[in-house]
Amino acid sequence: MLVRLLYVSRAVDKDPKAIDSILESSRQHNPSHGITGVLCYGGGIFLQAIEGGRRAVSQLYNQIVADPRHQDVELLHYQEITERRFGGWTMGQVNLAKLNASIVLKYSERPELDPYAVSGEVSLALLEELMATASIIGRA
Repeated sequence: MLVRLLYVSRAVDKDPKAIDSILESSRQHNPSHGITGVLCYGGGIFLQAIEGGRRAVSQLYNQIVADPRHQDVELLHYQEITERRFGGWTMGQVNLAKLNASIVLKYSERPELDPYAVSGEVSLALLEELMATASIIGRA
């Protein structure tokens, strides 16, 4: 059974090398576990959608919650799915610092990413728009 999980967290270390390390570990771990998804980072906040088998996604989420590189981890959305939306990515990446602020503002009160202040459905809609506007890089 396929599921999609969406979570938000704050980076403990905002150094670009630390962020790259998280993305690289995702790209190394995920393919062999059948996990796809997308990771947004901006302003010290991660927004990540993870898709795959229920067990693999749950195990990965539990690892993220325990990962000392993340803090304030919150589950925003979880659902059983019939197909993947991010199937072409082992872990796509969005650099929100390089986005047109109007895209983020469409889904938020302010033009900066704050998934803590909006619903999981709104955050998922933002990710889908980013995918549709080719703002996601790192396709598998």
